[in-house]
Amino acid sequence: MTRESVWITVLGGGEIGLGMAAVFADAGASVEVVDPDGSVRASAQDKLQAYSTEMQVAGLLQDRSGGEVVLREALADTRKQAALVVEAGPEDLSIKRQLFSEIRAHVGDDVPIVTTSSAITISQILEDPGDRRAALVAHPANPPTLIRIVECVPAPETDLAVVETVTDLLNWAGFSAVRIGHEVEGFALNRLQSALLREAYRLVEAGVVDVNGADRLVSEGLGLRWALSGPFETADLNTAGGIAAHVQRMGPAYTRIGMDNGERGLPWSEQLVASVIAQRNAALPAERRNTRVEWRRRALAALIAHKHEVINANGARRAGDD
Repeated sequence: MTRESVWITVLGGGEIGLGMAAVFADAGASVEVVDPDGSVRASAQDKLQAYSTEMQVAGLLQDRSGGEVVLREALADTRKQAALVVEAGPEDLSIKRQLFSEIRAHVGDDVPIVTTSSAITISQILEDPGDRRAALVAHPANPPTLIRIVECVPAPETDLAVVETVTDLLNWAGFSAVRIGHEVEGFALNRLQSALLREAYRLVEAGVVDVNGADRLVSEGLGLRWALSGPFETADLNTAGGIAAHVQRMGPAYTRIGMDNGERGLPWSEQLVASVIAQRNAALPAERRNTRVEWRRRALAALIAHKHEVINANGARRAGDD
């Protein structure tokens, strides 16, 4: 089977399910979207057209030949030998258990099944460890048509070959798959997001900053850098001497802040810091650091200019502005 003849089955025609279907179809896959709600099926084509337009505006449209999305009322109407089944139903454990049972009965034991759940693990959905071999979480960001990151979270019993197959398929379709080492509550994306949001709530509660100020500090400050480099690369590029110098300079303050909030695992161990330094050096050798710093400055200037252009073309700077 060539990649252009891939069949994907998606259960759930909501924004996540239909958005993922749009990306797979744009990559050239044949996608069957199952939703028992007739109104969802009736509005799907208009939504798919809108998704295609936004992907084109973002420069993400691949428009490979052969791709299509077909709407189905029931799982029984779909192909049994799909390359992948995506469960994108409600974030409800009992519903997901029922859907997984129906999917496995329909496609057999070997077809990979993923759930787009943002918090429910495969170990919770499939209570029998023997049922987890070909299943994992594939949690996308919202909207998946534009923010292409997907964290892939296996259960302890998930076959590594299945994880490899799923991540390869996601990357082929135009997603950016990140393999998570093991199940943990909130996975990784929401844990990173929740760390910032928890601190924002604390600062508002303490009267340090108001809600608008916190939003601006992120959207006009941290977020601009993070759009180009994540937390580790940002620390690496911002500090002469890289991660090691950043830990020496900011580590004690970060430790005090964390301990004040009751966090564990502080200060960071020497072994952990050494591991982070080694991984950053592997990603960006020292001799390329200055080049990367200069690239980020140019990219940041272009990003800010484009941000202002988009804001000016689409109305108010921030929600609530006149």
